[in-house]
Amino acid sequence: MRTLRLVTTLAVAGLLAGGVAMVATPASAATAVFSVTNNWGNGYQGQISVTNNTSAQITSWRVEFDLPASTSISQSWNAQQATSGSHYTFTNLSWNGTLAAGASTSFGFLVNGSGTPVNCTVNGASCTGGTPPTTPPPTTPPPTTPPPTTPPPTAGTPVERYGQLRVCGTTMCDRSGARVQLRGISSMWLNWETAPYAENLSALTWMRDNWNLQVIRAAMGVEPAGAYLSDPARARTQVETIINNAVTAGVYVIVDWHAHEAQNNQSQAVAFFGDLARRYGHLPNVIWEPWNEPLQFSWTSVIKPYHQAVVSAIRAADPDNIVVLGTPTWSQDVDVAAASPVAGTNLMYTLHFYSCTHGASLRAKGDAAIRAGLALFVTEWGASNADGGLDGRACLPEAQSWIDWMKANGISWTAWKLDVGTDTTNLLSPGAPVTGGWTNYLHGHAPFVVANMR
Repeated sequence: MRTLRLVTTLAVAGLLAGGVAMVATPASAATAVFSVTNNWGNGYQGQISVTNNTSAQITSWRVEFDLPASTSISQSWNAQQATSGSHYTFTNLSWNGTLAAGASTSFGFLVNGSGTPVNCTVNGASCTGGTPPTTPPPTTPPPTTPPPTTPPPTAGTPVERYGQLRVCGTTMCDRSGARVQLRGISSMWLNWETAPYAENLSALTWMRDNWNLQVIRAAMGVEPAGAYLSDPARARTQVETIINNAVTAGVYVIVDWHAHEAQNNQSQAVAFFGDLARRYGHLPNVIWEPWNEPLQFSWTSVIKPYHQAVVSAIRAADPDNIVVLGTPTWSQDVDVAAASPVAGTNLMYTLHFYSCTHGASLRAKGDAAIRAGLALFVTEWGASNADGGLDGRACLPEAQSWIDWMKANGISWTAWKLDVGTDTTNLLSPGAPVTGGWTNYLHGHAPFVVANMR
């Protein structure tokens, strides 16, 4: 995907004229607001946010609009699309149809052409909050209901909401036993990041508040020059800064030993994780990831013994925080790990995918592992080729299939990667400030990632 230009949010019925179209919305109206999140001249990426402005929960929504004959939608996500000529209908999926009073959700689409939606309705009424032109206005005001007296379940930071996490069956649960699906992003290899985006507290809180980020992954490079083995003091400082920022911001943090041949440095990994577990293992925020992507090594004779050694060091000081275990072939062969899992509690297994390269056959491996009883965590993924998107291409329909699969199975995820560059998976464009505020700096697959965190 080429570099895209961010433009301003508009009301659905508006034109691309810049600025926000302010609409006086009746308290009883459901609304749908259109925005162009990226524009490349002969096409754009659009988003529609549906808000329940009623005083009671709704359990489904339907947005309809028309586009000019010269404009068409090529891809969409987070909604079921139906097309009849130039008329488009989008209905909720199984997981985003129920909206509490005042709650919102969104869906996105790619457009060929420059035309914008017209004649928009949401649940049969005008997207701007009134009734359609063909429907007479109501003769009596709608009944009003006092707002709920209890706070919504999403109040507070992620850690305040969920507390100590644990593995329950093949998924993750919070302190009360309710299923949790964490969504967030991974840092770049910390030794190679262009700026300390992942280490900045302001950026982390901005992502929490604006992207609904719940977890950040600290991808600490181990083997290359300048990484942990050659500069351990610098690498530790980076990781511990991210941990402490996560505690302050109330989000979860994955400590990732970002290596491909970790079996060659097992003693260093044991010492590293044992030390951090003693100092941070009492916190509910921390998730351990002892081996990012093992190469094509034997699970039973190489990878599993390594995990057993590192998990033992962690459990000596931290009996309950989740540990996510890398699997063979760049963390793809979760079905192989399922045949001989590591003994212990609160253990999950890593599955990585890149949607231009990996599709249904890799999801089948995940399904097999789940059937065998494994709990999975996708600690790295991209809507790109497996090289991270050196060609700049994004494969969003297949990425949406992955998003739907993870949602259906309660699989948490962190998307690759928080940095600036030309790769599809670099989330930021040049000039992005280190401190956050990146609404105008999204790059590559970032709009898709952010839309699916919200």
